Amino acid sequence: MNNVTESAMVDYHDDAEIIRHCQQNDQRAYTALVEKYQDRAFWVAYNMVGNAEEARDVIQEAFVRVFRAIQRFDFNMSFYTWLYRIVSNLSIDHLRKMKRRRPVRLDDLGDKASEFAEQVSPSARLEVSEIKREVHEVLDKLPPHYKNVIVLRDIEGLSCKEIAAVTGASHPTVRWRLHTARKLFKEKWDRQQSRTARKAALPARDSSRGETDLERE
Repeated sequence: MNNVTESAMVDYHDDAEIIRHCQQNDQRAYTALVEKYQDRAFWVAYNMVGNAEEARDVIQEAFVRVFRAIQRFDFNMSFYTWLYRIVSNLSIDHLRKMKRRRPVRLDDLGDKASEFAEQVSPSARLEVSEIKREVHEVLDKLPPHYKNVIVLRDIEGLSCKEIAAVTGASHPTVRWRLHTARKLFKEKWDRQQSRTARKAALPARDSSRGETDLERE
């Protein structure tokens, strides 16, 4: 069976050409646009909402909104900036609607995590997974607009100017939010690590206390 999709056989020069074809209701162009950006959009949404299934729902709605508004696309801006703005806003809306946030599940990481896991030792894999879980737990404690900016900058690698375009905030505002978000993250991370260290020390203290009791007997 041929695994090459129909859209992959169409040679589009850039996003602008794809979008112009989309505006002419070219289904292959729609498919090409989704295939080009769905993975990047997924990881933005996933790092915001912390759940793979909900992230897929977010990007599905994001692409629906893209195609509804494609006729009004402003060619003076980049498509990925526009898409990131939609995905980020939908992710923030999703977080605000959640009555309670669930911790990240390691099995939500999907194929990318599986591929990475095959390349490292079991002990290193366990350590990386634990750190990733702890990072997401701390991220989930940040207010949505702070979580958004730290995800886009420190996980997705966007510049502050790009984040300003995505969020609609000014460049100075983005830099201030990023500074505040990193400060909040560090404070919450340090508190979490301190709690973890205290819990880890409890069995050792209990064990030593038991040995002392035995010596007294």
